[in-house]
This record gives sequence, structure tokens and C-alpha cells, in this order.
Amino acid sequence: MSGRVAVIGAGAFGTALAARLAAAGRETSLWARDPDRARELAATRRNDRLLPGVVLPDPVAVTADPARALAGAEAVLVAVPVQALRGVAEAIAPHWSGAAPSVLCAKGIDAETLRLPHETMRAALPGVPVAVLTGPTFAHEIAAGLPAAAVLAAEDGAVRQRLASVLALPRFRLYPSADLIGAGLGGAAKNVIAIAAGVVEGLGLGENARAALITRGVAELTRLVVAEGGRAETAAGLSGLGDLVLTATGGASRNHSLGIALGRGATLAEALGSRAGVTEGVATAPALVLRAARHGVELPIAAAVAALLAGRAGAAALAESLLARAPRQEGWGHDGAVRRP
Repeated sequence: MSGRVAVIGAGAFGTALAARLAAAGRETSLWARDPDRARELAATRRNDRLLPGVVLPDPVAVTADPARALAGAEAVLVAVPVQALRGVAEAIAPHWSGAAPSVLCAKGIDAETLRLPHETMRAALPGVPVAVLTGPTFAHEIAAGLPAAAVLAAEDGAVRQRLASVLALPRFRLYPSADLIGAGLGGAAKNVIAIAAGVVEGLGLGENARAALITRGVAELTRLVVAEGGRAETAAGLSGLGDLVLTATGGASRNHSLGIALGRGATLAEALGSRAGVTEGVATAPALVLRAARHGVELPIAAAVAALLAGRAGAAALAESLLARAPRQEGWGHDGAVRRP
């Protein structure tokens, strides 16, 4: 596939993808929901509020008209915040071009429906092939052409192959997967665990404590992935562990920096007040806990983050309680079951 690509969502990641695809010779459209925002991007070719220093190549057609954005597209990359995805999907559904596959780039869980992004898209556009693009990918590094690797997950092998050709970019390596559930849960959980890692850092509890928390976070994710029918290997790969390491340690991570602010005593309102982008882990934390409860899976770290964000407990008490939990056997038992932390 080398035809036209539509990017839905003019945030940092959508802008980065549109810029790279156009630079690689793909005919690319970029859809912004706000007409004023679309006109500004079309005129200035810059998204300095969310992605400073990046200039959109002239071939990128910026529009607020979904029909124009989707016309003739052979692939549609959807890069909007998870809590806005349902409304966006329903708005663009009447304009979808044939059987063009959708590639979900958002990471999180819908707070109302408890759906992962690919599940939301399937509900809004039944019959449209769905894939997930996820992994350790900061937008500013993608835009700069720095080396990166990501997971391209789709249940249909032919769809994966078609999409791999259009997303084949220099220094951007894609690993195929059929595990949509595992890839989606990894992208959701890593934001929540990164908040907890930031809290530990903000409290000054040290690198050892942060490493322990991240490791136990992977165990939580693995339990849930397996309970939902996904693969443990997915949780240990780029879309799980890889993305978590980046989000829980990277200086550009909004979730990590939020946790640091909370650990240092800021209120949630104060920590969110000056942010330009969306911090997905805030809405995802309680949704992740509720989704896990449907499968009888306990997520102590995610539950602690949800309690902190809701004001039910303080940062110091929650961090200490997590780090003081009774030890259990780590990892996998001889019977293949993931042990509780």
C-alpha cells in the first residue's frame, strides 16, 4: 500500500505522523476537529503549542472537513484522546471511505464504556478493519526522525501486511502482532503505572523503589492481559514493558510528570492546570480498575492511583502501602499462572 493516508487528530502524535508520512512521499491529510485550529495549522504549518519546532510539509492537506480528510484514503490513522474517541468516531463514520482500515494510536480506556480504543472503533464502525499502533513512541522524537520501534497489532494478517507497507518509515521499525487486547491494555496500563512511578519519585523514595514499582506494574498488566485472553508475551514486549519504561522515566511523559507533582504535594487540579496536552492516565486509572474487576483481577497499583486521583488517600500513604505489601512468588508458576504481588 502506498496510497493516500488520512490522519484523524491534530494533536502532537497526529501532527508527527502526518509530517513523517508526507516527508516519506505519502499523500497525507490531517483532520482537526476545530475549524479555526485547522485554518491556523494550514496557514502556519506549525503546531508549536503541542509539538514545537516541527513544520508540516506542504503536501499535508489540513482540514476540518471529515469528508475531505477521508476521501480516497487507503488507511486512516486515528490519533485523538481516548475520552474523545467515541464522539470523533461517530462524527466521521458517515464519511468513511470504503473498507479502509483504521489504525488506533490512542492509549487508554473509555471512562464511561470501559472499552479499549479498538473496541470503541468497532462499535462505531462495524465492519471496518481495525489495527492498533502502540509502543514507546514520544511524538517529538517520531517527528524528528529519531530511531523508534512500535507494535502494529491486527487480528487479520493481510491487514497487518497492508498497513505495514504504508507505515514503513525510515528508522521506524514495526513489529507485527495479532494480540489487539494485549496491545491495547499495555497502552492503557502504562499511563497509570507511570503516574505511580512519578509519585514515588516526587516523594523522594529513590530509584530502587521506582524500579520495584515498575516491575510489579508489569506483573499487574500481565495478569489482566492473560485474564482477558491476550498473551503474556505482549505485556513483556514493546507495547507493555517497553512503553511503560519510556512513560515512567522519560522527561517528556505527561503521566510521569503528573505523578511527580502529586508526590511533591500538588493537588490534581494544580498539577493539571498548566498542561497543554491530555494526561490519559487520569481518566484511565479508575476505568482500568473497573475493567479488571469484571475479570476478577486485582490491580493494587492502579487502584492506589485511582484512589489518589479521587482524593480518597494521600500520596505518601499510598506509596508506602504499595511498597510494604506482603511478598508473594514473583512471575509465573509451574502451572502457568501469574502470581499476585
